[in-house]
Amino acid sequence: MESKEAMQSDHLDVVIQGGTLLTMSAKMDMVEDAVVGIKDGRITLVDKNRRLQAGAIVDAAGCLVLPGLVNTHTHLPMVCFRGLADDLPLMDWLTHHIFPLEARFVNKKMVYDGSLLAMAEMILSGTTTFCDGYFFENQIAEAVQACGMRAVVSQGFADFATPDNPTFEKIMEAADRFVSRWLSCAPMITPAFFCHSPYTCSPQTLVNVKAAAREAGILYLTHLLENKDEIDTIEKRYGKKPVRHLLDLGVLDHRTIAVHCNWLTAEDLAVFADLGVSVSHNPVSSMKLAAGAAPVPQMLASGIAVGLGTDGAASNNALDMFREMDTSAKIHKVTSLNPTVMSAETVVRMATIGGARVLGMDGLIGSIEVGKKADIILVDMNQPHLTPLYNPYSQLVYAARGADVKTSIINGKMVMDKRRLTTIDLPAVMRNVRKIAAHIRAEHPLLARP
Repeated sequence: MESKEAMQSDHLDVVIQGGTLLTMSAKMDMVEDAVVGIKDGRITLVDKNRRLQAGAIVDAAGCLVLPGLVNTHTHLPMVCFRGLADDLPLMDWLTHHIFPLEARFVNKKMVYDGSLLAMAEMILSGTTTFCDGYFFENQIAEAVQACGMRAVVSQGFADFATPDNPTFEKIMEAADRFVSRWLSCAPMITPAFFCHSPYTCSPQTLVNVKAAAREAGILYLTHLLENKDEIDTIEKRYGKKPVRHLLDLGVLDHRTIAVHCNWLTAEDLAVFADLGVSVSHNPVSSMKLAAGAAPVPQMLASGIAVGLGTDGAASNNALDMFREMDTSAKIHKVTSLNPTVMSAETVVRMATIGGARVLGMDGLIGSIEVGKKADIILVDMNQPHLTPLYNPYSQLVYAARGADVKTSIINGKMVMDKRRLTTIDLPAVMRNVRKIAAHIRAEHPLLARP
């Protein structure tokens, strides 16, 4: 038996051994003293009470081993605006601060450098896959390649001048080139299209972009019902509520991801469930902007795929999915006055296999099972605030934080080992973003110091 195991292990690239494994499989198996074998970026072995040899041995003693977290909604370069315009209502924040800042300061270098910092923050806090929507997405995809993360990168659209969108015709041509570039050449990168919202995109834009997304076979994303005022805006403009508006335009289907959805009605839920529309739930951003709280328990009961997202660091102001899990569990308990809704186990599922399902990747990631991609994190439980340990799911949601993640593995590669990033020069990245911030401070009239 020992020789057979040794022979098998000779072919493994990485072995994770020890600790408690939360597989997040359909059966939610939990394995003590676990062993996970990795070869060519895939999980080839899940077992327990074995000691194997491999190219790299990861000691998980005292750790929880679980799938990497999936952040279903980001605007990565907005880390450069973190803390710049806080404590404001959504539309004031967006129209009087963020849009003007983006028009003035967003460029290719800012997008690339900001994305590197955002990815460093995500890796350090256990996120291995994210879904982004912004401008200059080619630069974000290039940053993804440099960092070794897994990502959906979505080219943004709106009916006003944006840093990379002088005219709709030109941006569609650029978007086609963007999809052609990334669709098949970079397996860790999935291109997508992102219409900002029904109130910033005309019906023609929404329809045209969806048609292009269908032709390319890619995801289509949009902010939807982030705040209550959107209902009145769309009704006055088009004579119908937002979900009905999108339904009549024919842009809702199983490859549509609606972000926020804080004001969905029971009728809207039925439409989403019937058509297979997925939802990205961003509770921290929505709370900070006082935008509302999505009816997530009802979504899940309706069979709608729901994942967690942080939104951008300008409205969150962090990219830590552990904060998002904690907030998601608690906001729904207090708004419903029911402490039994959104159990810790439910929330961890949303942050892993649930998010993978939203992105159409649940066959590849989101659980630790043989044949899936090796996107795995280790959470160090040898911490005062994590002692004692009775229920791993409760501890992850209510007590753990991103800084407790010890090791991050993406596609079988160690991108963080014992809190040390292996693919990102963090001091250099932070220096670059500080230079960007210094330029913004010097040029922005409300920020310039006397």
